[in-house]
Amino acid sequence: MHSFGYRANALLTFALTILALMCAIASFSDNFNFPSPSAQIQIVKFNWFQKQAHGNDEVSLTMNITADLQSLFTWNTKQLFIFVAAEYETPQNSLNQVSLWDAIIPAKEHAKFWIQTANKYRFIDQGSNLRGKEFNLTLHWHVMPKTGKMFADKLVISGFRLPEEHR
Repeated sequence: MHSFGYRANALLTFALTILALMCAIASFSDNFNFPSPSAQIQIVKFNWFQKQAHGNDEVSLTMNITADLQSLFTWNTKQLFIFVAAEYETPQNSLNQVSLWDAIIPAKEHAKFWIQTANKYRFIDQGSNLRGKEFNLTLHWHVMPKTGKMFADKLVISGFRLPEEHR
């Protein structure tokens, strides 16, 4: 007859092996999901475009964000982290990214939304490079699974231009 400790150890080892196998299968099953998210971002207005006292350009804008991210959710998805970034080029940097707005989507029911919002974070360029500058608004998302690796992707919306003069 085996001792109680031996039997408890065997049971715990078996349970943890099954749990690890289930986590691996859950993570592997995400490879068969082919999401097709959609989003639109429109700039409603530029609230202000000013030069700060120390010479940096600052922009405040109001935007409409419409998105359907429900296809990103599977039974293994815990939540989505999404953010909108302004992306533009300057003579010093080939890519500048400024985060304007973000949100956490906890469930599939909240993944189809429309929101009108001003930028949550300040849109500031270190210098005076923003006047008349073309820029893209990019919706980034990070899928946070219950088990397995995180997945990130983005949708670029181009064709925006900042005003020529400070207001």
